[in-house]
Amino acid sequence: MISINTRPISDLRNHFTEVNKAVNGNQSIIFTVNGKASMVTMSFERFSKLAHLDYVERALDEADAFAENHAEKLTHNDVFSKINAKVNG
Repeated sequence: MISINTRPISDLRNHFTEVNKAVNGNQSIIFTVNGKASMVTMSFERFSKLAHLDYVERALDEADAFAENHAEKLTHNDVFSKINAKVNG
């Protein structure tokens, strides 16, 4: 079950140990500035699940294996031009 707290941003500084304990206890915390949401903290484990870091790690491993077995190398500009073309249509 996901537990979410809302706290003022000053708690990050003034109550860091408590905040850290809550985050590592599987809580997410929404920090506010002047009553408006500003940022969210969560454990790295939760973040990695949300961000699908396991997928990213596998994709990087596949890319490394591909590079080892192919002579063609792409420049930074080649790679990001292809990505931008796909993202931006």
